[in-house]
Amino acid sequence: MILEYHRPKTLKEALQLLNRSTPLTRPLAGGTLLNRPGEDAIAAVDLQSLGLEQYEVRGKLFSVGAMVRLQTLLDATQTGDGLKDVIRHEAALNIRQAATIAGTVVVGDGRSPLLAALLALDARLEIHHAEAGASRVDLGDWLPFRRTRRGELITALELPLNVRLAYQYVARTPADQAIIGVVAVKWPAGRTRLALCGWGTAPCLAMDGPEPGGVEEAVRSAASASGDQWASSAYRQAAAAVLARRAVDLVTSAAETEA
Repeated sequence: MILEYHRPKTLKEALQLLNRSTPLTRPLAGGTLLNRPGEDAIAAVDLQSLGLEQYEVRGKLFSVGAMVRLQTLLDATQTGDGLKDVIRHEAALNIRQAATIAGTVVVGDGRSPLLAALLALDARLEIHHAEAGASRVDLGDWLPFRRTRRGELITALELPLNVRLAYQYVARTPADQAIIGVVAVKWPAGRTRLALCGWGTAPCLAMDGPEPGGVEEAVRSAASASGDQWASSAYRQAAAAVLARRAVDLVTSAAETEA
């Protein structure tokens, strides 16, 4: 239940509202979560007037404003084909037109392929704090503490452009959420990162190394405690090993073709 609605004109005003201890105050981006019925009484801070809907290329980085809609990101020419596949699987068109990139980072759970892709991409968050100014933090360092942070706002995400990304998954149907998903990202120098999704409260990073050796062992280890009502740990481990090898082969062959 929304008790208060605010639409600040400046970032400073928004941060002051988000830094309040009472009432419980949450940012309203795309509204896909706060608009759902719920028992919590909250104050909503609408971010639409803060100018966070832009994106631009900065050297080898793609800077994406926090309020960029998923459909806008899907349509952007800078978005690679692999990431486009992930966005399409993340949500249907109607949701993509409302949901934002930062909103996905804040509320996405372990079944979110886009959050897994951002983790595999080693995305960096640009965050403004009510009391400490601006900072940049790696998504992987920020995720474990996202539920306890207050008085801050993600204003942009930085993604690498000089990479290849592949997403492989198993689901009951192609449109369903993944029972197990693997995102592989490879840099020109050979660095390879793999992230898994399909269970839990957040995706997990399975591997970050200079070369893609040992991918099967890495994902089996990462999925060792993944059992839930949808699949056993043993099933996810076996499937992840196959999907990881397939994803790594795709990004490797793509890099070799371009070379």
